[in-house]
Amino acid sequence: MLTLLIHNFLLAIALMLILWVVSIRIRDVSYIDAFWAWGMVLLTAATFWLTPGGHGPRKLLILALVSLWGLRLGTHLFIRWRKSGVDPRYAKILGNLMEKKGWSFGKAALIQVFAMQGPLLFIVCLPAQAGQVPDGPELGLLSAIGAAVALTGILLETVGDAQLNAFRANPANRGQVLQTGLWRYTRHPNYFGDTCLWWGIWLIALEAGMGWTVIGPALLTWLLTRLSGVPMLERALTKSRPGYADYVARTSAFFPWPPKR
Repeated sequence: MLTLLIHNFLLAIALMLILWVVSIRIRDVSYIDAFWAWGMVLLTAATFWLTPGGHGPRKLLILALVSLWGLRLGTHLFIRWRKSGVDPRYAKILGNLMEKKGWSFGKAALIQVFAMQGPLLFIVCLPAQAGQVPDGPELGLLSAIGAAVALTGILLETVGDAQLNAFRANPANRGQVLQTGLWRYTRHPNYFGDTCLWWGIWLIALEAGMGWTVIGPALLTWLLTRLSGVPMLERALTKSRPGYADYVARTSAFFPWPPKR
């Protein structure tokens, strides 16, 4: 277990260093969101091939779920980055460091983005890594529930992204707030879908005796709801979208729930 985790941690750090070098050449770090998802697929696939015991059903289930989620999400975010260019959130963060502290772009990108993303990616992905190590027990009720929760998360995130893409594609909606479909019941169906996926993977790992990996989905939930997900995005939207404050007042921030009147 320790050898595997050290190998995967170094793999995550190597990936971030390569992405950092690329970011210096293009003066943009925004594509990191796509590689966050692809990186988890990479660690899960590396674990699949490096762990002994053949390709058992638990390993196959975890690899299939993470790949289905990560390849879809990573591709979606990469295409969005190619269309939209620099993410204003990252530009503001790095710009402040360069202006106030006199850092170079490379130093700001390394310290503020890539040096943090690698360890965070590794920790969040722990259930998909450690859950593949034990040979037993056979898949049971917990794994079935975990798979159902994970698939629900993938479905919610996929539908939410599709609805948002369709909304943005209509020029009449420019500057407006999406308040229909899944977005009527939660302001962030994509973030909620993410957490469902990783809590589902954790349930599968829990059945294999890897309950300690709860640190992964717990950290992701905290990041999305308290630090870099919902709070950061909503501060920007409140300033730039007329009516967003009203939307916030009647719509659940995270868990899908009928809107208030």
